[in-house]
Amino acid sequence: MRGNVASTAPTDADRDRARVCLTCPACRRAREKQRGLVYWFVKNIERGICPYCRAYEKVYGRRVHEPIPAEEA
Repeated sequence: MRGNVASTAPTDADRDRARVCLTCPACRRAREKQRGLVYWFVKNIERGICPYCRAYEKVYGRRVHEPIPAEEA
């Protein structure tokens, strides 16, 4: 059984995996464009499958497909 993602502090391994998600072409495009087939795929399918996407959510506290806020970019 998986616990709540926000219930534990991110580990160094989580941070490393989240960095991979930041550079992933599909995830990056979904965050930037906010539309299209890649966006739909990332939003609906990939976050349940990909360990990098789950780590991104754990480290940054937002969904993989959500745009990066302007103050962080």
